[in-house]
Formats: sequence, structure tokens, C-alpha cells
Amino acid sequence: MRIAVAQINPVVGDVHGNVRRMADALTTLDTSNVDLVVYPELVLSGYPPRDLVTFRWFLDLVESGVEEMLELSRRYPQLGLLFGAPRRNGNSRGKGLANAALLIQNGEILLEQHKWLLPTYDVFDELRYFDSGGEDNYHVVEFAGEKLGVGICEDAWNDPEFEQTLIYADNPIQDLAEQGATLLINITASPYNMHKEVNRFERNGFHARKHGVPFLSVCQVGANDELIFDGRSNLCDREGRLIELLPAFESDVRVVNTSATNAPEVAEDLPELESLRRALVLGLKDYMRKCGFKHAVIGLSGGIDSALTACIAVDALGAENVRGVTMPSHISSAGSVDDSIQLAKNLGIRCDTVPIAPIFNSFNDALAEPFAGMAPNVTEENLQARIRGTLLMAFSNKTGALLLTTGNKSELAVGYCTLYGDMDGGLAVISDLLKTNVYRLARWYNRDREIIPDIIITKAPSAELAPDQKDQDSLPEYDILDGILAAFLEEGAGPEEIVSRGFDREIVEWVVRTVQINEYKRWQAAPGLRVSQKAFGAGRRMPIAARVSWKK
Repeated sequence: MRIAVAQINPVVGDVHGNVRRMADALTTLDTSNVDLVVYPELVLSGYPPRDLVTFRWFLDLVESGVEEMLELSRRYPQLGLLFGAPRRNGNSRGKGLANAALLIQNGEILLEQHKWLLPTYDVFDELRYFDSGGEDNYHVVEFAGEKLGVGICEDAWNDPEFEQTLIYADNPIQDLAEQGATLLINITASPYNMHKEVNRFERNGFHARKHGVPFLSVCQVGANDELIFDGRSNLCDREGRLIELLPAFESDVRVVNTSATNAPEVAEDLPELESLRRALVLGLKDYMRKCGFKHAVIGLSGGIDSALTACIAVDALGAENVRGVTMPSHISSAGSVDDSIQLAKNLGIRCDTVPIAPIFNSFNDALAEPFAGMAPNVTEENLQARIRGTLLMAFSNKTGALLLTTGNKSELAVGYCTLYGDMDGGLAVISDLLKTNVYRLARWYNRDREIIPDIIITKAPSAELAPDQKDQDSLPEYDILDGILAAFLEEGAGPEEIVSRGFDREIVEWVVRTVQINEYKRWQAAPGLRVSQKAFGAGRRMPIAARVSWKK
């Protein structure tokens, strides 16, 4: 069978626009030489639609979109179209809604398959919205001489011979194979995180090899809110070999032959840091585009976090659409300004300098009487950050540019950031990068030429809110801090297990306690682009008013 894989970038909620995107994909094809066109999971609504699917008016809109797709199929009567959409299922005792795959041809629905396994962990919350299709709804369908076994994303993630941990009782792919499927197709909207693509390829090859039939995975690409979708739709032959791979982080439409066995060698993945860079670039670019912003503004501190954020912004938006602002205080080193200006020159972006010392002095004068007799402390440090945040928001309001926050995951974890100061902004571009990964990615940017001035990478990190201040005056060394944070936040390891790995008990207990007491800050943070297995935001729902005892 010749199948056109339509790896497209839908916009959440834009049902009629998504129909147009699906129709545009058809115009790129010689449809006389194609049997079936396959689109990603929930492509009609965009993924994830979240609470949009709880509104009757939106589901009515989706139904009108299905009718548009049926009409589109009448214009290509020889073609089958397979796509995902939310569908009312008539279940009066459940949610009344399914995550569905629809196979249509010439104005008729040939198959309506409802997703069987509904993930409810990390960023996924499908049981909140959908009923499980279950075994009674799962059927193969004969089409163009094949028996198609159609699954939806998570349906392919529960085989006991492959998964280390099973969270469902059922194995939908096994069920389809036992029904005689001669071709397995999985439509998916599986978000990106570092290294996930290798696991996907291995899983898809496993299914193909186990059941002796080709396995096609059609993936969403693009970014919606904090989630990034990397595409990389792929086809494995019946022996589990990867024989077709669509590009990463790009929309593409490609015809694949499911009977092919002698395809050229396929490169399975990008270098880790290039994959990470492209993920962040796509995440920022789509967030801006889908929210209606064309320009970005960034506070440039002379530090590595703002430098990396600026690099990503230029890649995503173009230098002409990025504006830097440096805001020296009486404490700032000359290097913080000079290094920022040099970075801006290297990137080709405009950089304004707005000194904050006069404003800071005015604040101190206003507070002199009520603060009389009190020694200066973190209050005055944070005033500087809040002045800068206010100025940056003024740039944002005046120019219509989106303010990008520049904090990293290490800082956000332990609260080394200022509410209504450096946390101000509309998107936190690198908030899921531990500081050590910030350095790694910054060096990757400089692999061919110096984009980020070397001094920014080599000098000791500092918030520069107090004389001679260094991050490590308040925090453990980042290699140690990030090792503990990775274990605690991303692996779910407890303090005792982390200590058993060789970390100092006192430091571990401080880190864990500090992460907990700064939950209130993270609830007020800008949304951040997710690139790890466990990011702050929608996938981590911790209580604020809590007192957790970590000791038995």
C-alpha cells in the first residue's frame, strides 16, 4: 500500500483552519498514486485540546469539521483519509466523548476507532475528558487489499514484552494483530523530551517484528503551550527495520510504501544538543506565532541564561524581531553591560541600556522611614530585580513584544529567582534546562564560532544584586545541585536514595526542603517549554500549603 504520511502542525481550537491544513497537504500529492493519507492524533482539534472539549459549542464545531472532511474526501473519491478527532460517543454514564480515529472515503466513514488506553500521568489527563474505547470498539478494517489495525498513541505503549512497567491491563496492538491486521498504523501526538525518539523507534520496531507486519507511526509536529512535538513519523518493515523517517521538528508530507524492504539506511536521531536546540526553537516560534506575537524582548544581564535565551530567540524569530535590554545598577560590573552589548552585536539584535540606579535610589528614599533601623537585606536585592521586571514589562507593553524570562530549572527549583522581578514574562524558554545543560547548550552554540562571548561562559555565575555576589554563595556547586535535582525531580528518587548515591546528606536535605517551600513561586511562573521527562508546570502538580516529612 502507498500511504501519504501527513506530518502537520495543527493549531489547538482552530478546527476549520486545521481542515485547511489537512486539505493543503493533499495538494502536494499526486493522489492518483496514493491509497491512503494519514494524519496525527486529534489533528482536527489540535492536541492537547484540554477543557475546550468540555464545551458543547466546541464539540459542535468539531462535528462541522468532520463534515468538512467528508466533503473533502468526496473531491478525492479514490483516497482514504485517516485522522484523529474528539467524538461524542453517546455514553450517558461516562464522559460521553472519545479520542477517535476516523477512516473516511468518498463521503463515508469506514471506521471509527476509539482510543483504548487513556494516559493520566505527567502532562496527560485524558481520563478527565474521554471514555476508553475498550475491546468491543477495537476492530481491524479492510481497505485497499490490507487489513488495517489502527491504534492511537498510548495504545501502542503497553506490551508486556517491551515495557518495563505496565499501567494498563490490556494490549491493544496484540488485539489488532490477533484480528489479522496486515498493517499496523498508530496515529499519535507524543510530546518531545530528550532521548524519547530512540525509545519510540525501538518500540515501533518491536511491534512490527513481533507481529510480522509493517508498523507505521504518524506523529504531530509543532508546539502547543509548553508541549513540543518533534514529528519523526516513521515506518518499520515486518522485520522491525526502520525504513522511512520523516524530519524532526518540521512539517512534511511523504509517500511511503508499506511493502518496501530495501530502503536506504535511515539516520535515527539528531545529536542530542542539536535536537534540544531545535526543540526550544520550535517551542518558542510556535508559541509566538499561535499566540499572535511577532517580536520578543529579553533582559540581558551579561550572564549565560539570558545569552542562551537570546540565541534561541534569534533562531526562532530572526534578529530583527528580538530586542535586548541591559539594566545596570550601582552593583553591576562593567562586564555585565559590555558582555551584553557584545552578545547583541554577535547576534545582530538591538540592545538598549537603561540604568536603574536612579530608580533604585528613589525606592530606597520612599522606604527610608518605614524601614528605619532595619539593616539592608534580600529586600533591597529583590528591589533591583523588580525594577528590572517593571522596565521590561514597559518595553513589552509599549512595543507589543513578548517578554521572555530567562531563568533555568535549577534556579526555579530552589527559588533562586524573584517573584514580580526576573520571573516576569510570557514564556520561560529555558526553565526546563538544569544549569549544567544551559552551559552544554551554550557551548554547542559556539561550536563553530563565538556567538556567546567566551567570558559569559567562563565567568562565575552571579545575580549581581549584592557586591561580589556569586551564585555559589547561596547554592551548592551546580554539578552537585543538578545531580540532586535530576534524581529528585526527574527520576522521583527520595532523599535516602540520593544520599546512597554519594551525595552529602545535609546538602540533599537542604535541596529537597528548598524545592518544597518554593512551590508557591512556581505556581506563579510563566509557562515553560518542556524538554525533560518531568518539567515544572502542567506535568507536576504539587500542593503549596503542605508539610511533607521526608523521613520515615
